[in-house]
Amino acid sequence: MLKVSHVSKTFNAGTVNEKLALDDFSITINEGDFITVIGGNGAGKSTFMNAVAGVWRVDEGKIEIDGEDVTSLPEHKRAKYLGRVFQDPMLGTAATMEIQENLALAKRRGLSRTLKPGITKKEIKEYKEMLKILDLGLEDRMTTKVGLLSGGQRQALTLLMATLKKPKLLLLDEHTAALDPKTAAKVLEITDKIVKRDNLTTLMITHNMKDAIMHGNRLIMLNDGKIILDISGEEKKNLTVADLLKKFELASGEEFTNDKAILG
Repeated sequence: MLKVSHVSKTFNAGTVNEKLALDDFSITINEGDFITVIGGNGAGKSTFMNAVAGVWRVDEGKIEIDGEDVTSLPEHKRAKYLGRVFQDPMLGTAATMEIQENLALAKRRGLSRTLKPGITKKEIKEYKEMLKILDLGLEDRMTTKVGLLSGGQRQALTLLMATLKKPKLLLLDEHTAALDPKTAAKVLEITDKIVKRDNLTTLMITHNMKDAIMHGNRLIMLNDGKIILDISGEEKKNLTVADLLKKFELASGEEFTNDKAILG
């Protein structure tokens, strides 16, 4: 479903700040895979996701989504394939608009950018049913301005909007990192429900090793712009944080040190 072949990306080439962020990076992701992505600071996690999203062009290599070569497509033209949720709950929704208006915009993505001729009664009923999966009571607050919601409520709504049109690939860029532990757990529960219900191919960057193990069917760890661990099946099911740290040290030849990482 997603095929990344021999991709390289260097930032600030030819300067003292030169950084090889992706180094001959390759991965094949099958339809329905839910892959968690972990690694230390500067390992290449966000660079990988931004390369897939088309935030900037890669220096070398090829990126294919659903069999189509998108390597040279700009970000806005790749958007039809992708749903994305960022770390900041303030992104992905319009704060001054109502919940139902935000959902209407998501539904009309790629079509008209206006709400005219308005939101129909049929749509309102549809949105209420969609919101029930969140189990946050938002189906009874359809006319509430999104800016009045909590960070967790807003992130859950963003997730719903990103998956409303069942994207070919869902990108979750540390989408629970800015939330408190209880709220993060709720958003991850909602994530699992939606991904399973729609069989969405998903990439989720996380700094929480326990979450990386608990969620998804495959785990990859990056270091210095390369995949050094790729774990799935029974091996992933039986994995512990201690096991993962040992595997990292064996694969990289160094100790895992990252102040941002949550190990358990």
